[in-house]
Amino acid sequence: MQEMVKGSNVTLSALSENVGSVIVSLGWVSPSGEGDADVSVLLVGADGKVRGDTDFYFYNNPVAADGSVQLLGKTPTEAGDEDRIGFDLTAVPQDVDRMVVAASRYRDARFGELENLTVTLADAAGDGLLRFTIEDAAAVSAVIFGELYRRAGEWKFRAVGQGYADGLAGLATDFGVDIDDDAPQDALEGPADDEQAGPEPLAEQEAADNLDGVPAPRPPADDTATKPSAARPRTAKKKVTLPKAAGKSLAENESWRQARLFPVSALKSDRDRETRATSVLLSVMAQVPELGRRLTAGFGAPAGRMETFTEVSLPHGDTPRRPDGVVRVERAGKLWTALVETKTNGNALKSEQVQAYMDIAARRGYEAVITLSNDVALDGSPLVDVKIDGRRKHKVALRHLSWAEVAHQAQMLIRHEGVGNKAHAWLLQELLHYLQHENSGCHGFQNMGPAWVPVRNGIDDETLCQGDPRALDVVESWERLIRQVCLGLGGELGQKVLPVRGSRAGRDPRERRSLLADQLCLQGRLQAELRIEGTPGVLEIAADLRTGRLRTAMQIPAPEQGYPLSWAKRLVRSLAEAPADLHIETLVEGDTAGPRGTLERLRPEPADLLPKADGARITGFRLSLLKSMGSGRGNAETGFIRSVDDAVQRFYGTVAVHLDRATARRAPAKQPEPVG
Repeated sequence: MQEMVKGSNVTLSALSENVGSVIVSLGWVSPSGEGDADVSVLLVGADGKVRGDTDFYFYNNPVAADGSVQLLGKTPTEAGDEDRIGFDLTAVPQDVDRMVVAASRYRDARFGELENLTVTLADAAGDGLLRFTIEDAAAVSAVIFGELYRRAGEWKFRAVGQGYADGLAGLATDFGVDIDDDAPQDALEGPADDEQAGPEPLAEQEAADNLDGVPAPRPPADDTATKPSAARPRTAKKKVTLPKAAGKSLAENESWRQARLFPVSALKSDRDRETRATSVLLSVMAQVPELGRRLTAGFGAPAGRMETFTEVSLPHGDTPRRPDGVVRVERAGKLWTALVETKTNGNALKSEQVQAYMDIAARRGYEAVITLSNDVALDGSPLVDVKIDGRRKHKVALRHLSWAEVAHQAQMLIRHEGVGNKAHAWLLQELLHYLQHENSGCHGFQNMGPAWVPVRNGIDDETLCQGDPRALDVVESWERLIRQVCLGLGGELGQKVLPVRGSRAGRDPRERRSLLADQLCLQGRLQAELRIEGTPGVLEIAADLRTGRLRTAMQIPAPEQGYPLSWAKRLVRSLAEAPADLHIETLVEGDTAGPRGTLERLRPEPADLLPKADGARITGFRLSLLKSMGSGRGNAETGFIRSVDDAVQRFYGTVAVHLDRATARRAPAKQPEPVG
């Protein structure tokens, strides 16, 4: 992978022959686990301006109609998370001179609070081609990471790294984007101290670059006081989503079952489930372009006419092979092809089978092999081991999807983002109903693996030693479970839910997991943190295998203004609908333990949350719920996997949803006044 420095550029075709489509990834690490940014792309003409409002792609306008740009959303990585953007360079209109890739933060947040600001670019096979790390971001709220531009018919990439102190003030209009006149001004401008400041680049840039600004970031989800009206550009057609409440049924009684497009009652064997699931998914992908693009754009597929096939016979030695499916996308007379291998009901992928499909794809010039199963792939821990013949000029990408990811994308489209018409919404609803049916076999990660019971027994009788490989297996299963919990909750909420990994966790995934496995052996606990968009803190999950209890918790900072007694009363009042057994602990500066108690006891006396010691400074509050863990491997109602998912859902639905988002970035509390 080529390392780039600020201001340098490179021709993409010099790095790879497979750059008809590319994936650009923007990454950063938040030491606190709460920092984030929004990406945006602007298609700019030779005059340095967009051709129209629809050339501005951001969270409310994520996909170009011609498929040239698609914002793919965030993906967890070992160093934090990445925001990925798919570019189909063959579809970019000729009058587009360059495509600017930027990211923005909201209000007083600055990029200097984040670490490891990095942009990477990968070709259609998924091979990383270049990386650029921004070292000098500080008090800026918007950064242009880089740009793709044309020179003499070739696409090139320039490492930009230009920051702006007034990133929230008029950056979209600098590129000629027309903002609605009735949009509140404070939704687009930066902090008060920067209102009159012009763009302040981090370093001098060549005058030929003509980089004027970046689009404004999105405000917090529930900040109703400053939420702007929808800014142009808008999509050409109104998107269709499912109604929040279903209409009254016309059934005579509850025993009547609604007719379904994809029935599951006839499924008797694993083979039946695999065949039906493959056909159901591929057919919907071909008929609903939004889903087809969403699932394949990240694999390097162009935007174009998609056709899907099942049970295709392909020659392979003496015995033909029959992959479960084939996806073909046609764009400008060129074909992109992927073979699909499917597993359901927790069945594992077979290395020899996937290896055969990789060999077939390489010989026939196909671009990818996509595996699909209940398992969740982890960085640095492949589900199947395959050998790549380095002598072959044609490269084949091996990509994995979990059924949980498919369900997540369907939920996002029909419940939150919308699709083109009612027929597409209905097809996605039928697909989601099929995937979530107990008989489909497409339920995602459901088993903690063969090492789970021996590790729990070893922790109980204190015989589990550091270095035991079974502990590492359990840590990997735990990480898969956490990723699936994020997908499920994010799909229901329509918000980003991502596992938190600070920069101190290390970049090497195997080293990090080995450290967590040693901690499991010593402490008997599995721990994780989730960042849920719209909540004031990080959701902590701890599974204590010694006591058999699960703890979900969130730490929220104290407000910057007001008095401690007012804080305590306001907090207890906001939790009026929370469970009575919710534990609340006051966090005090220093090593001193603060007061704690259950919500049931604190409701009549919120003042009990105030520390007794004079001069004690309250820094925040910690809210916790406890529940018993399931003892099974996860495929039963009382299983461990089910209990973790239920614990997260319960904490969010009964506690986190009621907390004030405005406390998220406030400074530590001031010295409390004496209470009379």
